[in-house]
Amino acid sequence: MVSPTPEDEAELDASKAPLLEHLVELRNRLIWSMAAFFIAFLFCFFFAQQIYEFLAQPLANALSDQPDRRMIATALQETFLTYVKVGAFGALCLAFPFMAGQLWLFIAPGLYRHEKRAFLPFLVATPVMFIAGASFVYYVLMPMAIHFFLGFETAGGGGALPIQVEARVSEYLGLVMTLIFAFGMCFQLPVLLTLLGRVGIVSSAGLVGARRYAIVGVFVLAAVVTPPDVISQLTLAAPLLILYEASVLLVRLFERKRAREEAATASTTVART
Repeated sequence: MVSPTPEDEAELDASKAPLLEHLVELRNRLIWSMAAFFIAFLFCFFFAQQIYEFLAQPLANALSDQPDRRMIATALQETFLTYVKVGAFGALCLAFPFMAGQLWLFIAPGLYRHEKRAFLPFLVATPVMFIAGASFVYYVLMPMAIHFFLGFETAGGGGALPIQVEARVSEYLGLVMTLIFAFGMCFQLPVLLTLLGRVGIVSSAGLVGARRYAIVGVFVLAAVVTPPDVISQLTLAAPLLILYEASVLLVRLFERKRAREEAATASTTVART
């Protein structure tokens, strides 16, 4: 860990404020965040149909050779409520950078200069990894899962009734949005582990020793957040295991960097004495 300099200590002392001022600032940050979410919700609700069409595109692609296929709504208010959920989901994604910025502005005055430099790359990596997880769901998992489930349709005949999927709009979009959020959060694994390694809470040796437990945990998580089929579970488990191994390498790099910095500091101290 890098020790704070006297200048860092003075800067941190200058940012200290009474508890009431911190609470007032927290309230203001929350108000700004909620206002940003509300404005983003109005914008996304206005374009809810276009967002719906984008989220429904994987299913539309799978059924492109059957132009008579459709999604259904079984309640009068279902389509409206689905658009509200789509608007809220889009608003959360759209307003998240601003909300994260408000959180950073609240906690940054309580950090040393070197701690701010350490945290900033992870703030940038968080939305990038979320987008990567969401893209993985949209372009890889959903097409595979849709083709898998549509494979259980039957044409009927011989006295048997046909089975044809008619997805409910709320259930389909609820599944897509849940998977996007779940995968986006799961793809934060290397960000979290690398940050913990950067501050010294975990080590690369500890992560290697916990690998067997991580593998079990990844498959349990995949079974919980994905549709109940082996293909979807493996589709989530495989990248998570790769991300875990990448986290081990990143933590190891930070450990080596920290060791070099400590060695340089020790040699400088010896030279001065």
